[in-house]
Order: sequence, then C-alpha cells, then structure tokens
Amino acid sequence: MGHDILGYNRAGEEVAYARFSKGNYNSTILYRLLDAYDYFAGVSGSGDSTTFSKQQIGNALDTFNQLYNNDASSHSSCESLPRDQKQILDFIKNCLATAQKEGSVKVFFG
Repeated sequence: MGHDILGYNRAGEEVAYARFSKGNYNSTILYRLLDAYDYFAGVSGSGDSTTFSKQQIGNALDTFNQLYNNDASSHSSCESLPRDQKQILDFIKNCLATAQKEGSVKVFFG
C-alpha cells in the first residue's frame, strides 16, 4: 500500500512520478498543493485521475514556494531539499513542463 501519483501527457506517456509509503504524511502535501484531496484515500490514492491546467499546476508550484519559503528556480537540481520535498517539487515541475507544452496534464492517484 502507498501513494503512487503519476502525471501523463496527451499521448499517455508518463511525465512525472511521486511515491509515498502509506504512513508518509508528506503525501498529503502533494494532494493539497494540487487541490486534489478528494483523491486521497488514506493509505493510497483513490485510483482515479483528473486533468490539471497549466494555471493549476503553476499555482501548485507557487504554493510550494510559499510553503517552503523557496525559489524553485534556484533549485535546478533540487539536491539541497529533503527527499520528499525534492520529489514533490520534481513532480510539480515535470507536470508544469507538460502543461506548458500541451495546455494540461493528466494526473493519476493510485
């Protein structure tokens, strides 16, 4: 059991991945950043997916930066961040890159 959260482009190719164990409270941070708490099912995701616009993902990145008093652009490798923060930031940035190219990104919460 755990949270496997995946981002997909229009072609159905995986563009982002985040994995949290069932007891890792940091999973809720990603759900909240995406305003997707409806897809949180306790020990895992709900098994559903939804599509996020470029603006929604951009808002998630802005909120991440505010939450961690961070400038994501200064962390190009993200190596200075704790593991889960890095995973969350990488996920959001990869989804944002796809949404900027395609207008949106599909996210699965498993």
